Order: sequence, then structure tokens, then C-alpha cells
Amino acid sequence: MRENNLLGRTFDFGVRCLKFLRKLPSTSEYQIIKHQLGKSSTSVGANYEEAQAGSSKADFKNKVRISLKEARESNYWLRVLQAIDENNNDELNSLIVESKEIKNHY
Repeated sequence: MRENNLLGRTFDFGVRCLKFLRKLPSTSEYQIIKHQLGKSSTSVGANYEEAQAGSSKADFKNKVRISLKEARESNYWLRVLQAIDENNNDELNSLIVESKEIKNHY
């Protein structure tokens, strides 16, 4: 049986995003982004994990589609952070690259 690299990558992506979010300021604008990115980034892996036990091919495809939507949303919020950040943040840039790679993997 072939190892599913995307399972690990989506899990790690969610964890990395959550750890990154801890470092952001607590202003109202950042609170909105932290909430949205926290939900979407962890949902990528959760839905992909759930897809692995899909009750049918259609169920599997639906969960994978949801995971892709969440990956796209995560990429959006990361780009918003990049746009409002005045510093070049290597960790943020790395998360953006990973989110692009994950969404392009589907």
C-alpha cells in the first residue's frame, strides 16, 4: 500500500498555521483573520482525513472537494496577512508556498 503524503502534509499545515497564529497581534483585524485561518487551515486536513473513510466514491470526492475549498480559503487568508504585514516574514511566506502546493496537489 502506498503512503499518502497529503495526509501528513495537510495535518502539518494546520498545526503550523495554528502555531503561527499565536504570534500575531490581538487587534480586531487580526482576530478576524486568526479565527478564519484557524478554522480553514485545520479543516483542510480534517476533511481530507475524513475522505479516506468515505462511504462511497461520491462521498470521498465530496470530502476532497471540501478540503480543496478550505485550502483555497487558507491561501486567501495567508495572502491577506502578507498584504497587511509590513515585514517580510519567512514563516508566512513558507505557509503561503505550502498552501499553494497543497491546493495544486488536488
